[in-house]
Amino acid sequence: MAEHFGHEVVTAASVAEAVARLAEAGFDVILTDLALGRKGEPSGLDLLRHVQHENLEVPVVLITGQATIDSAMEAIREGAYDYLSEPARLDALGALLRRAIEKKRMSEEMRHLQREVHSRWNLDDIAGRSPQMLEVYKTVARVAPGRTNVLILGESGTGKELVARALHHQSTRAANRFVAVNVSAIPEGLLESELFGHVRGAFTGATATRRGLFEEAHQGTLFLDEIGDLSMALQAKLLRVIQEHSLKPVGGNEERKVDVRLVVATHRNLEDMVREGRFREDLYYRLNVISISLPPLRERREDIPLLAEHFLRKYGNETGRPAPRVSSEALRLLESYGWPGNVRELENVVERALLLSSHGVITPDTLPPRLHGGQAGPGPPARETAAGLVPLDELIRHHVRQVLEHTGGNRTRAAQLLGISRRTLHRMAERERRAEGGTRDDPSRSTTD
Repeated sequence: MAEHFGHEVVTAASVAEAVARLAEAGFDVILTDLALGRKGEPSGLDLLRHVQHENLEVPVVLITGQATIDSAMEAIREGAYDYLSEPARLDALGALLRRAIEKKRMSEEMRHLQREVHSRWNLDDIAGRSPQMLEVYKTVARVAPGRTNVLILGESGTGKELVARALHHQSTRAANRFVAVNVSAIPEGLLESELFGHVRGAFTGATATRRGLFEEAHQGTLFLDEIGDLSMALQAKLLRVIQEHSLKPVGGNEERKVDVRLVVATHRNLEDMVREGRFREDLYYRLNVISISLPPLRERREDIPLLAEHFLRKYGNETGRPAPRVSSEALRLLESYGWPGNVRELENVVERALLLSSHGVITPDTLPPRLHGGQAGPGPPARETAAGLVPLDELIRHHVRQVLEHTGGNRTRAAQLLGISRRTLHRMAERERRAEGGTRDDPSRSTTD
């Protein structure tokens, strides 16, 4: 049948014969009858299980004349690419086989790019085989050797700093420093000195001349995370450094030459900020020479098992424990959850599950309660407006408390998951305490760093 579609075909009359053929050569796709072989012998489902067990990375299409919902669900759960009932239309079958082969070839290209990324940059946390991540890998590979500035876009926790490090380590600047700074984590009054340095006596406490991060990254790469939080005044000074390739330290008059490749990142929409007058248009175009968009985890759910397996190995090695496997029930919970904290949140969940697991298996009871049911936790507070809507400030407070509970009161990790600075989290808790007259416990008072 498959010869009609221009494929070279190898046939087998039983599972044992098919297994022997698979050991002899590689195949692009397997098309098998569910009732392969004689009655009582291994079936097409057993062949599928063999392919999965041996990690052969070959899509399997099952076809049967006795299709039922149960058998279809079992086939998909076992990892079948698709499931068809007879009689199958030839055009539909041909299209299905083409999609399966294309998926395999895309997976092979993805693995090749991943091996290149991991071997050259040693950045295993950049994981994924989804089409979105394939595009990220391709863009990184193309632009890394150049000198142009790069803007990385994506929600908090998607791995923007990892991509920035990959760009540096594959560039001609790899032998020099990679310097990273989160703009939102440094008070505005100190940020200018942090970036450009200062001379002795420039301000109270400046007892010695100090180089800034631009000079620390000379002939290397400077990564500015959350660039959208930069004040208009510092935006103007940053633009001048980019244009002139030189800077003046705070309190100084001497120009200092700097040669820095700038990689910046934000979870904000800079185009909207430009239109609203909150971000300089000329700076935006200077930074956005090349842009890389990182997809949120909820848009690449097929990468969740791969990421979970990687984090289990990572923390298993750190704790000296063998990496457990993830039960099918736990994996379904991981894949159905919305992941507002993206890959960073998944890593925290996997680390927690590893510590709570027993018998070498991650089960649903080792996962946080918010994952059960595929929701981001319990429902919002009960108070509603006349229109039946919960006030935004109450939703925010509720979510912050959930994240603090999840991190066991660790303010630093909670702020990372929320995508805000630790100081911002502290101010939010202080506002809530003052609003309630100090009658309730401040969630930040009994927390850890």
